[in-house]
Amino acid sequence: MHDSTRPTLLIVDDSPENLFVLSELLQPLYRVLAANNGERAVQIATTVPRPDLILLDVMMPGMNGYQVLQALRADALSANIPVIFLTALCNPREEERGLGMGAVDYITKPITPAIVLARVSTQLQAKQARDWLQDQNATLEAEVARRMTENDLIQQVSIRALAHLAETRDPETGKHLARTQGYMALLADLLKDHPRFQSTLTPRCISLLTRSTPMHDIGKVGIPDHILNKPGKLTNPEWAIMQSHSKLGSDAIELAEQDIERPLEFLTLAKEIAHWHHEKWDGTGYPDQLAGDAIPVAARLMAVVDVFDALISARVYKAAISFDKARDIMAEQRGKHFDPDIVDTFLANFAAFVAIAVQHRDDAVISA
Repeated sequence: MHDSTRPTLLIVDDSPENLFVLSELLQPLYRVLAANNGERAVQIATTVPRPDLILLDVMMPGMNGYQVLQALRADALSANIPVIFLTALCNPREEERGLGMGAVDYITKPITPAIVLARVSTQLQAKQARDWLQDQNATLEAEVARRMTENDLIQQVSIRALAHLAETRDPETGKHLARTQGYMALLADLLKDHPRFQSTLTPRCISLLTRSTPMHDIGKVGIPDHILNKPGKLTNPEWAIMQSHSKLGSDAIELAEQDIERPLEFLTLAKEIAHWHHEKWDGTGYPDQLAGDAIPVAARLMAVVDVFDALISARVYKAAISFDKARDIMAEQRGKHFDPDIVDTFLANFAAFVAIAVQHRDDAVISA
């Protein structure tokens, strides 16, 4: 058998006679390396090719076998190499000590060739099985990670597809989805350490919020075209129908939830956003006239995000307004339409939100 295909053994013993005897016994079957002291053994064990198994004498000058084993286990390069102790000591306590430190076996001196060969073969087979299992686990973990990434992408694409379905009914919104996702991610991140929101806005929640944002107007698919795209002011009956899009959206998401075995967090947030993003802090919004903290945090964030983008964007029924004018309107609605702490954070970082709007500008739609 060629050396490169044979398992590599490292024999460590301060006695030249013992090194010779063991080398002669093992070389016909294995690639054999030798060290006559502990320091050299540690050096060999951490260089390539690393041994598959170490036969280690206990009683040596300088570093004894226990100290060598300790050093091997402390180094990531050698921590998993199995070690068989070679010793003339027959004290069971010494054997117990070595096994407790991580040795896989004990061979007493003087050695019996058949026993040495059998013990070495057994430990190499065990290592081979461990290595194979580790490789399988690594492969499995990589496959799981690949599938999770794939599922994540499918989920995101599905959300965007559903959201774009609503957008096709209201084509002038342009890059509204990309902008609102950007605003939401930034606003939630800015508020994550705020005493009122830090327990809610965890990194996972922020990720799910950002993912859920495009679903906010999905209920518009249920609004008739003559109302959705009416250039003039809506009549009271028409406005009532337009307002129903929030409940239509949350109802659609709830029906989707009923088709799965367990609830998904991002759908729960999407439902909150769709249903309540038109509620107002002072209780004058719709559909349920919720007020203050009774409005879910996700919906309060979405209210700021959605109104800002609506103000700076052209619609069939209105022109876009400037960023400065939008900022003034948002500030005026503090404590009325918007949660004061949320809109204060938005206004304090207004330039960053303008940058997102400009980055995803739809030239014919968004203000300058």
